[in-house]
Amino acid sequence: MTEKVIQFFVPMKKIPTVTHQEKQVSVIEGKPHFYEPAELRNTRQLYMDVFGRYVPDQKMVGKVRMTIRYCFPLKGKHVNGEYKDTKPDLDNMTKLVQDCLTKLGFWKDDRYVVSLIAEKFWAKLPGIFIRIEEVE
Repeated sequence: MTEKVIQFFVPMKKIPTVTHQEKQVSVIEGKPHFYEPAELRNTRQLYMDVFGRYVPDQKMVGKVRMTIRYCFPLKGKHVNGEYKDTKPDLDNMTKLVQDCLTKLGFWKDDRYVVSLIAEKFWAKLPGIFIRIEEVE
């Protein structure tokens, strides 16, 4: 069996920092109504548009490892490739990306992501790198 791998880099001048946890709730006629604020909706649509270019012909079936590297534009005294240890929180950023990849059809459900490698860096070339590979 050949291992299936999808890998791509999306250059971005500004990495979105809005997270999945920023959903809001309002009460209408005594019932909670959840909604996404405009910034979250816009980021979701941006991800759908840019990641949509790389959707595989067939969904990955079975277990996958996802590697995601957020490469933030260099600032101050930081150097290319240095880990970024400031906000936003890495785990919160990654949930929205996984949701978009699921909706686009990279895999059947994000529960199949059994290994996740996520990193934040300062970089000369800002953007988001994603690698998805089938694992046994």
